[in-house]
Amino acid sequence: MRYSDELLEEIRSRNDIIDVISQYVVLKRSGRNYFGLCPFHNEKSPSFSVSPDKQIFHCFGCGVGGNVFHFITKIENISFVESVQMLAERAGVNLPTIGNYEDEKVAKLKAKVYDVNNFSAEFYHQNLYKPTAKPGQEYIKKRKLDNNTLKAFKIGYSGEFDELYKALRKEGFEDEEILASGLVNKTKEGRYIDRYRHRVMFPIQDVRNRVIAFGGRVLDDSKPKYINSPENIVYSKGRNLFGLNVAKKSNPGIMKRLLIVEGYMDAISLYQRGITNVVASLGTALTDAQGRLLRKSTEQVILGYDSDGAGQAAIVRGMEILKNMGCDIRVLQISGAKDPDEFVIKYGPDRFKKCMDDAISVVEYKVKNLKKELNLENVSDKIKFLNALAKILSEVDNSMEREVYVEKIAKAYGISKEAIYAEINKKLYSNNGANPKILEARPNIIRPKQEEKIDEFSARREQMLIYLLINYPKESFERIKNVVSLESIKSEKNKNIISTLYQKLSTNESIEKILNWFEDAEIVNYITGILAYDFELTDINKGIEDIENVYKKNELVKRRDEIINKLNDKTISKEEAIELGKELNTIIIDLAKIK
Repeated sequence: MRYSDELLEEIRSRNDIIDVISQYVVLKRSGRNYFGLCPFHNEKSPSFSVSPDKQIFHCFGCGVGGNVFHFITKIENISFVESVQMLAERAGVNLPTIGNYEDEKVAKLKAKVYDVNNFSAEFYHQNLYKPTAKPGQEYIKKRKLDNNTLKAFKIGYSGEFDELYKALRKEGFEDEEILASGLVNKTKEGRYIDRYRHRVMFPIQDVRNRVIAFGGRVLDDSKPKYINSPENIVYSKGRNLFGLNVAKKSNPGIMKRLLIVEGYMDAISLYQRGITNVVASLGTALTDAQGRLLRKSTEQVILGYDSDGAGQAAIVRGMEILKNMGCDIRVLQISGAKDPDEFVIKYGPDRFKKCMDDAISVVEYKVKNLKKELNLENVSDKIKFLNALAKILSEVDNSMEREVYVEKIAKAYGISKEAIYAEINKKLYSNNGANPKILEARPNIIRPKQEEKIDEFSARREQMLIYLLINYPKESFERIKNVVSLESIKSEKNKNIISTLYQKLSTNESIEKILNWFEDAEIVNYITGILAYDFELTDINKGIEDIENVYKKNELVKRRDEIINKLNDKTISKEEAIELGKELNTIIIDLAKIK
């Protein structure tokens, strides 16, 4: 069993595809459609198309496509059912429970793991206040964390050998659910051991305040310093941000700006001191999924990674990811401390907030780093600086923004504006003197699999058939069905699609539900490719008539050849030959009438 087409259609209609995708991808209008850089593969020129009329997306680069459900399923790396639930929640639609055994089994296990995690977070948090948690209490005291902060982040302490396991079993959780959470390991001897022992515990929560994982910090010199939950049924490290739920609770709606730092304690220490719009990446390298979370949550992202090599590399990586998503990016500049946590403790929150106010742009950051590597008193280095500077500025899309930078840099480094512009123009127009344009390339044809022996003309014609049936069902369905038999379709993929269209349209089902009729991702991608392709039809009736004529002619030619073969058979009777001759004559006349 699955959600009904009617319910899916209601949810789809309440989630405009442009609004949804714009939370993840920067879209610019071009003609009837919107275009942007595809989030599913690396590209420099936008080939990702979104149609507001058809409510579909399709990438001409990698071929992926679908409706709003398919987009959320792929971008969030969740199941189709979960994407329906996510979009239903977004639109305020109540969902019934479904009865698919496998889906229910996975859903129930996920729900249990969330329960295990939530119970464990509370268990660890209560542990922190017990006499046995003195090492944890000393650490909390040293970091000057108050009770409000401990509660906001559910900070806790893990105890002895199997304390948590025993508590979970006592609470009624099964071993399968406990092991799936990653909080307990099973030894070869069959014993159950808590993953975390004698560590300060930092629960990781998603934006819905569900505990999805944990980080545990050691309190002595043993290694590793931190142990983090393994990826599991509810947790994917690269798809979440530590503290985002707390930041959202403290700053409702879209935040004006959001600071991203490296570690748990950076985020917690800043929150403790009144900087509540802060999150931490779970590891130094920002991922695409985390970038999308940031873009959905804030107008401006400030990168506040550590000043060491790994932190600076993370800034460069983060800039590239966030730039492609159209984020307004700034880079935090602090001195006198190795990281934000140390700085805010040493100099206080007011000075830190001033650093956030003064965070520099990506261009300024790149120029600053460039200057560190070169001696501008040296002529050769100054030329290198100018060339590298021109490359940086040529990547600034907004001409007014570029002009401001040119003005500022020319004054700061004693280089004429004319010289800077000359080098920028070389970079901009080096490709045969032409500016890159938004999505000029279109595939000539959406090709079927290689194993399907089908010529290009037949492939294009069959795709045109599908295009007409989907976009103009009232005008085309009866006329096409009367002349185009399924046996005449050469591609098995096309035959499958057309057969479904015939069946659904004959019962007057809404064509808008078409992508709900196919579960195969390859078929969905293929259909959206056809829908996104411009067949350049100026007269729909003429297009349908051309299809009719082609298939009528093919059937007549096929029958003509059959008759000629029979007439050449010497065993045929005289009476049958006369009848076949009459039919042949009619066919020849009909063929002559077809233009």
